[in-house]
Amino acid sequence: MSRFQIRISPSFQLSTDNGRTIKSEMADSKVDTISRLAQWRIENFGSFSYKKSDPFKVGIWNWHLSIEKNRYLYIRLFPEPSRASKEQPPIARFVLRVSNAGANNRRPYISPVHERSLRTSEDFVWPVDSSFHGRLIIDVEFLDLKVCPLNGGEASSIWPGDGMMPSVSTQGTLRCLSRMLDEAIHADVTIHTADGTLSAHKAILSASSPVFKSMFDQGLKEKESSTIDIEDMTLESCMTLLSYLYGTIKQEDFWKHRVSLLGAANKYDIAALKDACEESLLEDINTMNVLERMQEAWLYQLNKLKKGCLAYLFDFGKIYDVRDEISKFFRHADKELMVEMFEEVLTVWKPV
Repeated sequence: MSRFQIRISPSFQLSTDNGRTIKSEMADSKVDTISRLAQWRIENFGSFSYKKSDPFKVGIWNWHLSIEKNRYLYIRLFPEPSRASKEQPPIARFVLRVSNAGANNRRPYISPVHERSLRTSEDFVWPVDSSFHGRLIIDVEFLDLKVCPLNGGEASSIWPGDGMMPSVSTQGTLRCLSRMLDEAIHADVTIHTADGTLSAHKAILSASSPVFKSMFDQGLKEKESSTIDIEDMTLESCMTLLSYLYGTIKQEDFWKHRVSLLGAANKYDIAALKDACEESLLEDINTMNVLERMQEAWLYQLNKLKKGCLAYLFDFGKIYDVRDEISKFFRHADKELMVEMFEEVLTVWKPV
């Protein structure tokens, strides 16, 4: 029987010799992976050839290697086109190694450490000594893979121990807590507000506030009845408080209810929330609210806010813009606050 050969494509070759089928070169396309290492074994690579690997997965992307030999040997690494690689292209740090299989006297060619964002096959091309031919082994070891958040920000690693896993874990936990609050899953305490009731969980409240913890630990009526009266807050503002405690608060809700939240933070000893409210109230002092902010600063012992209000009034001379409101303010203000404001006047207007 005569020998014949059918060549279908550069990546597929079927040969027969005396009735025997020779193995297809399609096997050359497979890339084996373990951990962060990918290895591509090519049985026969000649001059003026091109091969592209099958996709292989490392991290959250599918990848390809390709090799092309013309004047030089060119090796490419690139992610498979997908929504993930388009919206969040990987920032890869990796090392490549190419060697002749079975050539013990030939040293492998090792690349320097590369780090770059990879979207297409043109983003990384590594030229190699063109004398490599025959059976080749190409290794790519991923040292790190980073991704940027969809809404912008600093890139972070996708692998545990490199910064991403705590974030993923936190996001999952927050989704669970949001469901617990919204759906009252196994809720065990009822909160009565000024205009309605809410359901919550004693464990969450106790972990967030020593005051709530004391209510449930010391046999007070809240422990016996599993109810809490927070009638100095509306249903909406109290829900915002719970959203903060459960870690699901939205910025617009915080901004809208920050004065009510400040009162609750002070009452229930939630220090982080109290600090956040103070910082927020300090950001938008103006002539319409400075006296009200001064009163809040005095009531809740917010020294930074108080100093900010005093500086706004006296250092920047805005006291003249509130002269019509100042008389009413002094009629209701605490005497100690009035003394402190007067001392500030003396400091500012002290003759040089």
